[in-house]
Amino acid sequence: MSNVAPKADRSSTQKSAHEVIESPDFKALVSKRWSVSMTLLVLLFVSYYGFIVLVATAKDFVSQKVGEVTTLAIPLGIAAIVIAWALTAFYVAWANKSYDPEVERLKGQLKH
Repeated sequence: MSNVAPKADRSSTQKSAHEVIESPDFKALVSKRWSVSMTLLVLLFVSYYGFIVLVATAKDFVSQKVGEVTTLAIPLGIAAIVIAWALTAFYVAWANKSYDPEVERLKGQLKH
């Protein structure tokens, strides 16, 4: 008998896909995802293309020796790769903590 009451409560809060898509919660979630994604994309582009422009325009700077055979361009290139990994890790952590639970909550509102 205890199973009947929760089902009745669930059905009263369930919505059609159109209702969920038009809800303020869904629109806020989509907006937040775009904000996070675009911010991380801009940071990635700045780091990668910043490195490329630096190599192309400041050859004297990046050709400075850092050790016997390594130039400054090598650690800067490695830093660009590490930044890409760090941005990806940040996105995954954000998605796991904030985005995915909200998606699951909204999916739970759908009628079956």
